[in-house]
Amino acid sequence: MSDSPNTPKSAGRPAHQNITFDSNGTPAHGYLALPPSGRGPGVILIQEWWGLTDHIADVADRLAAEGFVVLAPDLYGGRVTHDAQEAFRMMRDLPVERGVRLLSGAVDHLLGLPEVTGDTVGAVGFCMGGGFVLYLAAQEPRVAAAVPFYGVIQGDVPDFSGLRAQILGHYGEHDSTVPVATLKGLHDVVQRQSGIEPDFRLYPADHAFFNDKRPEVHDPEASARAWSSTLDFLRRQLV
Repeated sequence: MSDSPNTPKSAGRPAHQNITFDSNGTPAHGYLALPPSGRGPGVILIQEWWGLTDHIADVADRLAAEGFVVLAPDLYGGRVTHDAQEAFRMMRDLPVERGVRLLSGAVDHLLGLPEVTGDTVGAVGFCMGGGFVLYLAAQEPRVAAAVPFYGVIQGDVPDFSGLRAQILGHYGEHDSTVPVATLKGLHDVVQRQSGIEPDFRLYPADHAFFNDKRPEVHDPEASARAWSSTLDFLRRQLV
């Protein structure tokens, strides 16, 4: 999750929010994007460690344009940064249990919307959010499709014995944050505990290769391939 020394510092910027919803009895905020048709399968979109940035809202809009109802919960309560040290502190100050609880409440809200079809959702996340995709799917049987992009597991590996979701993961071969050597162990744990074989795909790219707001790591070709397969996967599992 390294940052470029030229990355602009903007700690304290407001998050890209447009809704407030109840999450297990606590007010929560997020960004909701609707498809052109007004209805579609639901997808929870989970932020990177920077917060609910304009980039995440843009990804939500792109998913919505493909026919999904997308909710990106704000895990940081309005805080956004582009400073790596501040992002690390913000991530560190968010216990995994609290994050999963907020995300589970977001699933409640999303499935309660009249615009959402079906009784399961997809979950897509990047970096920290990719890790939360796996934590959420491990605990939430209403997640039918889990898509971690270079997901960072914080602390213990989740207990996947209750997993119901199919998993499609995207990882960079040159990513020192999530080394390729660690993926076989994660693959084997998921399959052994749940009976579900995750599909982990590798790209000749670095960490955060999908983030087109970070030209120092963005890989357009890898991003296009990962995006296309993600859309196909979500449609197969949710439509």
